[in-house]
Amino acid sequence: MTAASPSPERFRRALASLRGLSVGDALGSQFFVPANYPALQRRELPPGPWQWTDDTEMACSVLAVLAASDGGGDLDQDALAHAFAEHHDFDRGYGPAVNRMLRLVRQEGADWRTLAAALFNGQGSWGNGAAMRVAPLGAWYADDPQRAARQGELSALTTHTHPEGVAGAMAVAAAAALVAGPDGPCSPVSLLTAVLELVPPSSVRAGLLRARGILDYADVSTVAAVLGCGRRTTAHDTVPFALWAAARHLDDFEGAFWATAGAGGDVDTTCAIVGGVLSSRPTGTPPDTWLHRTEPLPAWTPEARSDNG
Repeated sequence: MTAASPSPERFRRALASLRGLSVGDALGSQFFVPANYPALQRRELPPGPWQWTDDTEMACSVLAVLAASDGGGDLDQDALAHAFAEHHDFDRGYGPAVNRMLRLVRQEGADWRTLAAALFNGQGSWGNGAAMRVAPLGAWYADDPQRAARQGELSALTTHTHPEGVAGAMAVAAAAALVAGPDGPCSPVSLLTAVLELVPPSSVRAGLLRARGILDYADVSTVAAVLGCGRRTTAHDTVPFALWAAARHLDDFEGAFWATAGAGGDVDTTCAIVGGVLSSRPTGTPPDTWLHRTEPLPAWTPEARSDNG
């Protein structure tokens, strides 16, 4: 394990990742509006402001909990679950199961561990929600991708206990850590290979193996047909495609966004994952004009610390 990064540098990386995640989420969500379909085909930006969804709101809680810690121990799962519940806005597009869970935690003091484990007849959720919010955590732990994957696992378990939901979060956290690291991946293949080493056996991992094998494919619709693109909102239908797109466009936020959005599916989530992973390092950040059209992060997000390092 390498030495820990200074806390202000961790925060800077994680905040940059969060901002890129919010742009991908907010702009991606615009293409659920039928009137904007022609703009997507022409790769034209719809008029702003672009509102973000639950992807960004939950990622803001991830950053808030990390910023309140000293970074020395494991993620505080209780604090994270209660942050999700406290900041839960029903109108941000949460799935019905998580809506109910967070309402019970906030209003009735219910135990998040019991609720998360009981979802879907005791199987737990294998949705893509844990993966969509976790890139800033990966950027935070860029000095140790293995630790990033472990903390991604802990973050997932607050809402998603199915092994696929957990594996999806681990993969995205690992990818963000690797991209944000001091050396960074030197190629798309090296990124996915390194991520594969940190993801347990699962359908998510099998999808990542397929993604690595088709990195030379240029037709996004073909790739989406092979890997999925979030239409089923499951981790294994979402994460392999999103990381394929990120790996193909390591220093090109715009190209990554348009390729990801062009596949359709769960566009806000796939674009949030891609945006969060790429923006964890300076060469992958979104254009300023895109940032300016994106709804500001909520006032409770601990952005002020970015000026202290």
